[in-house]
Amino acid sequence: MSTKEKTSVTPEVVEKEADLKNLILYNDDYNTFDFIIDSLVEVCGHDHNQAENCAIIAHYKGKCHIKKGNLDVIRPIYVEMTNRQITVEIV
Repeated sequence: MSTKEKTSVTPEVVEKEADLKNLILYNDDYNTFDFIIDSLVEVCGHDHNQAENCAIIAHYKGKCHIKKGNLDVIRPIYVEMTNRQITVEIV
């Protein structure tokens, strides 16, 4: 017979999860795959395969979540991506 452990979520964990933001990359008709991939590697710290997968997902589905974290981590990435004329949004 197996037993299941009950896990409880503390208010601190819930609050930390609520503080997390997602950075979403949107497909556009202007930037090349190579430029997007290079930017994801340079700005977000993705490896090449992860960056390529994100670019493909954004191309075919219209958007892709590329980074999750606190606003103080996400905002500088957002600023640099928008400086590169890449369409991103913090949600």
